[in-house]
Amino acid sequence: MRGTLSSALVCILLYGILIIPFTTYLRNKPFLEKLGYVPSVTALKSVAADHKEMVAASLVMKVLMYFGGLSEKSQESQVVIPPDYKAMSRLLHGAVKLDPYNMDAYYFAQAFLTWDVKQYKIANDLLIYGMKYRTWDWYLPFFAGFNSAFFLKEYEAAARYYQRAGELSGSDLSRLLAGRYMQESGQTELAINYLSVMMNGEKNPALKKNYQLRLTAFREARRIELARERYREVKGAMPATVEQLVSGGFLSPPPMDPYGGEFYLEADGKVSTTSKYAFAGVKNHKK
Repeated sequence: MRGTLSSALVCILLYGILIIPFTTYLRNKPFLEKLGYVPSVTALKSVAADHKEMVAASLVMKVLMYFGGLSEKSQESQVVIPPDYKAMSRLLHGAVKLDPYNMDAYYFAQAFLTWDVKQYKIANDLLIYGMKYRTWDWYLPFFAGFNSAFFLKEYEAAARYYQRAGELSGSDLSRLLAGRYMQESGQTELAINYLSVMMNGEKNPALKKNYQLRLTAFREARRIELARERYREVKGAMPATVEQLVSGGFLSPPPMDPYGGEFYLEADGKVSTTSKYAFAGVKNHKK
């Protein structure tokens, strides 16, 4: 009985240290910028004792609440508030050191480290660390495979990760991808497959909506790529602009970027958009 009471008191103390001050700060501060001070992982380990899983979950919750608060404030004020990505990454890395089985830490880190911070190697290092413990989780090698192929262009590593994902999941998709990522072509299609898996497995409505939006944009980019190839086959040369594809009847209806940008062809024929697949990234590519 005394041991149970002591355990409960420790949990309440840890919750108070990590969550209560943060929620008060979140509620009262008009614009969020920093995540604030959190003790080192070494210090937390000594305090947490047998409650490392709960402390790790609290750290992840803190990051999610912070990021969700920023998104809410940005939508209300129409002002983009840059998140404190370094602190977010530090807390999530600390969480998996406390509890290497924490699922949310790996999944959320993959979402923001790759697309928002563009720290692909850091994301993969975290995923590789997770694979040592979550040996049944096919999502981790699947994410690592995508990062390796789409961002890092490390196709041999991508092959290994996709093969592992296929073995764990029994997925034909992963096995098919494992046979293709050795080639540089088809990267947009690879991104579409990846985001489809991310969206279908996501339970958070806000993240699911983000995946849907980017998936729509990538599908439009893929339509342009296919039209570009048809144009090249018919005309014997690459088109210079997206407008050429539309006016020539190769692309109908005209592509729409859901982020508000305009699609265009780079000098080498690559399909890009002025939005860079983000609402805050809309720029005129023409000089």
